[in-house]
Amino acid sequence: MTNLVTTVAETVESNSDSPAIVYDGSELTYEQFWTRAGQFAQALENNGIGEDDRVGIYLPNLPQFVTAFYGTLRAGGIVVPMNPQYKAREIGHLLGDSGAKAVVSLADNVPNVRDVLDDTDVEQVISVGGDAEGATAFEDFLADETKAIVDRADDDVAVQPYTSGTTGTPKGVLLTHNNIRWTTEANADVPHGGFQATDRLVGTLPLFHIYGMSVVMNGAMYSGGAYYPIPEWDAPTVMDLIEEEDLSIMFGVPAMFNDMINQPDAAEYDLEALRFVNSGGASLPHEVLERFEELYGVELYEGYGLTETSPVTHANHEGARRKGSIGTPLDGPGDTSVEAKVVDDDFETVPRVEEGPIDEEEADLHEITGELVISGPNVMQGYYELPEANEDAFTEEDGTTWFHTGDICYWDEDDFFFVVDREKHMIVTGGYNVYPREVEELLFEHEAVADAAVVGVPDKRRGETVKALVVPTPDADATPEDLKQYCLESLAEYKHPREVEFVDELPRTTTGKVQKFKIRDEE
Repeated sequence: MTNLVTTVAETVESNSDSPAIVYDGSELTYEQFWTRAGQFAQALENNGIGEDDRVGIYLPNLPQFVTAFYGTLRAGGIVVPMNPQYKAREIGHLLGDSGAKAVVSLADNVPNVRDVLDDTDVEQVISVGGDAEGATAFEDFLADETKAIVDRADDDVAVQPYTSGTTGTPKGVLLTHNNIRWTTEANADVPHGGFQATDRLVGTLPLFHIYGMSVVMNGAMYSGGAYYPIPEWDAPTVMDLIEEEDLSIMFGVPAMFNDMINQPDAAEYDLEALRFVNSGGASLPHEVLERFEELYGVELYEGYGLTETSPVTHANHEGARRKGSIGTPLDGPGDTSVEAKVVDDDFETVPRVEEGPIDEEEADLHEITGELVISGPNVMQGYYELPEANEDAFTEEDGTTWFHTGDICYWDEDDFFFVVDREKHMIVTGGYNVYPREVEELLFEHEAVADAAVVGVPDKRRGETVKALVVPTPDADATPEDLKQYCLESLAEYKHPREVEFVDELPRTTTGKVQKFKIRDEE
């Protein structure tokens, strides 16, 4: 069996007295954390929740997230992580689609859960951070005894995160125990010498997102290192913590590193304890990379991955690094590895350039770029109950199944890959994915909106930000500020348009499709 939980159980045995989770001045040893995970697993069973049942975790980065995650897997269940910024409208789909039977929620968010209960299969609501009507407090939910690990097969589903497609409808991604275990082990080997039990990992990446969950949290628990969960990003707070606690490994998104280097006293921080720093989730601006390395004397590596690939597929390594590249395909345990290539519209392999990065303004990108496709033990089983989406997502060729990433790349003869664009209209803001259709559909529900289009526009801090162009109805009395607030009430903060512009009409093709490239070109 390659159940990640079994692997972590072995880590607990050899690191029982070492700190596993350090939060707000207190710590849980591996033995204490493992006991609590077992108590959570037993509590699920006591409430009729077991093998293949879904459990939603609707929390920021807190020790209870780690406990609930491993407790659910230990009980043979499937974790459905949910963004704690989501409102009732958003979690309603995730809970309803997944069929989750239990939800672990921040107490302040329990009203959102209550609002959608009638449309879901949820039977048990567990609150963290206080009492909440209709919920059982986390500490009261834990059983007195612990449950043994339920054996699961390699291809049994372990985690079902949600990602949006080009239509904006969130899709459940089926990640197996082998997917998660393989990625955790492979990524833990990326830093020189691999993750160590002496490492202290910065927990800034949100745990509801596969990047923070699989790479950082699971990496820490797998290696015996200490995980420092941070519920909310604040650059000075995190930098102080790194300095005071000698944190050694940090994974982040470009916006985080941009915030760090732009602090007024950025040069006064001593972050020499950091031995490995990695950026993912969006393209890393060259200026941010150079300034970070200049200030702190530590190399900032770039990698790549998607929710559907658990997530890491490419990484730069010490001695094998190209600035501006997402790196080379990831090697894993034994002889296993990620396979990747760049293909054209006919699924023919696109020729490699001699050595990247190239001057993209001088090159004929049409001749050397194509879509990045991935195959390997980290690739998802498929989208949950969406056969048509699965048919579009995969291509079979000579006995190999390839996943379509939708990202446009070129590659060189040394197997370094370079992302140049996105095939889809997805907006990446601060490392989060925003799909315009979801925002557009909400805007169309407003009585003052006759037509709308949402695009990503350049933003110095976030990489991109969300902008909505709205054609108002003739008798509309709403303002752009009104529409921004309207979206904020129903969507996570990072999804709502930070700019709303009223226009007379949207550029469209003869078949009625909005020409979003024209809108972006005007920005």
